Amino acid sequence: MKKIVIIACIALGFNACKNDTKTSSDETTNAEIASNFNDILNSYYEEGLKLNPLNATSAGDNRYNDKLPDVLSDEYTAKIKAYYTDFKNKINQFDDANLSESQQMSKAVLNWDCNINLERLAFREDLTPINQMWTQQLTIGQLASGASSQPFKTVEDYNNWLKRLDGYLLWMNSAEEKMKEGILIGHVLPKSIIKKVLPQLETLTTTNLDEHLFYNPIKNFPDSFSEEDKTRLTDKYKNMVLNKIVPAYKKLHDFMSTTYLTSGRESSGISDTPNGKDYYKHQIKTYTTTDMTADEVHEIGLKEVARILSEMEKVKTQVGYKGDLISFFDYVRNNKELMPFKTPEAVIANFKNIHSKMMPQVEKLFDLKPKTPFEVRRTEAFREASASAEYNPGSIDGTRPGIFYTPVPDATKYNTFSDEALFLHEAIPGHHFQISLQQENKDLPKFRKTLWYSAYGEGWALYTESLGKELGLYTDPYQYFGMLGMEMHRAIRLVVDTGLHAKGWTREQAIEYSLKNEAESEASIISEIERYMANPGQALSYKIGQLKIRKLRAKAEKELGDKFDIAQFHNQVLETGCIPLALLENKIDNWIASLK
Repeated sequence: MKKIVIIACIALGFNACKNDTKTSSDETTNAEIASNFNDILNSYYEEGLKLNPLNATSAGDNRYNDKLPDVLSDEYTAKIKAYYTDFKNKINQFDDANLSESQQMSKAVLNWDCNINLERLAFREDLTPINQMWTQQLTIGQLASGASSQPFKTVEDYNNWLKRLDGYLLWMNSAEEKMKEGILIGHVLPKSIIKKVLPQLETLTTTNLDEHLFYNPIKNFPDSFSEEDKTRLTDKYKNMVLNKIVPAYKKLHDFMSTTYLTSGRESSGISDTPNGKDYYKHQIKTYTTTDMTADEVHEIGLKEVARILSEMEKVKTQVGYKGDLISFFDYVRNNKELMPFKTPEAVIANFKNIHSKMMPQVEKLFDLKPKTPFEVRRTEAFREASASAEYNPGSIDGTRPGIFYTPVPDATKYNTFSDEALFLHEAIPGHHFQISLQQENKDLPKFRKTLWYSAYGEGWALYTESLGKELGLYTDPYQYFGMLGMEMHRAIRLVVDTGLHAKGWTREQAIEYSLKNEAESEASIISEIERYMANPGQALSYKIGQLKIRKLRAKAEKELGDKFDIAQFHNQVLETGCIPLALLENKIDNWIASLK
């Protein structure tokens, strides 16, 4: 029936399907059109999983756990381009007049998604396929640990991973070839970034199976496995690690530590690469979901830094510190009273205590709360040295929890002054609430349950840091200073990211600016600056998104007065999941108008 409707609409011209006359026949036709629209949304999701099987695994969909396409191949690029082009054309054959409000939002979101990804394909991201922070070798390492989204519960699971690793080995070879191509045209990573990748690769060249990350699943066989299965899989994994994985990592490490390192850039910003200036404009658009310029973002950053500095001065005065703010940063960084832990387990326990303290207040601010559980875990050792705290979503069906990873390279040097704000951001009510509610929302089409726009997602998480006092936290002035410090960190990002990639700043200039304006340690700041170098524009999303949500809340409070309900405002922001900021603003404006 649905196929017949499509043919009829094409034969008559789609204007025939846009008639607003409400006869019973038309209502039936409109219902069928709406159904067909939903089928296309579902196909967009399903076809996307086939192209990106790691996304399926992350979502808890195990159908493609043995698949890993070579995303660097020309064949794959052609498939991706056809995918976005075809679905953009399909979705725009539907008139908004025949779609529900939710469907209209989905149409707008899908158009944005297709357009921004088609724009991305015009740039040569494939020439720098590996960095220390974001790229596929790190994702695969997490999966290989056996403690992430790749399941190791059945014999089939174990075999699926071996097949997936064959695809990964092809990707590793393609990555080296792409980097060689990049050398020829000067499209390479900065030397400082390459140096951070090398120890990550070298760790996985060990032939000691007990220490090798990729051998971990063999150490944790389910009790249900037979001895025969255990013996057979152990032999397969030994062969895979020693004869495939280790040689591949040695080869890649040898190339990157010699030829590639020698060819690495001395400059820090992406504008120094071919077509780099246009690429940075694209990255700003991608990560802020706006058309802001680098200069506009830079100026906002400078203003926010100045505002937050004045708030920090107040805290300095409150705790009785007599020196200037820069020396207060050093005081906070090195205050042994703020480093009370001796073990990583104690760091994790502190986050659990924060959770218990603020949960009674959550009811006042939120009446939408996710069912998906969450855990706090220490970041895996192989990536801990260069990792930041992060949140990994749970599965869509809720069987795998959301996980807040925090690196603890040395517990005795772990400073707690920003832990309350960090928990609000990464866990509750930040990423865990936002992502889990999005995945659990039965009214959203599947493609929107796992969609991620950094300006919205990171903007929400940064916004939630400011809710600490309303949630019974920040009673300790140092924890409040920690919140200001984390907000300052995101404001500084607006300045240094645009500085690096649009204004010719060096890595050292960016580090110096950060040291003068925030209380993070020098080691942490260096790691952060190199993060921005590895993924231009991503760091802009937090503050731009937060400022938009704050602005929308202030507008709603002002215009609604006594009718304003904070829980309902949060519902409005969260219920549609990740969307570009312009669509969020339209949604909140319509909500305000409906209540006035």
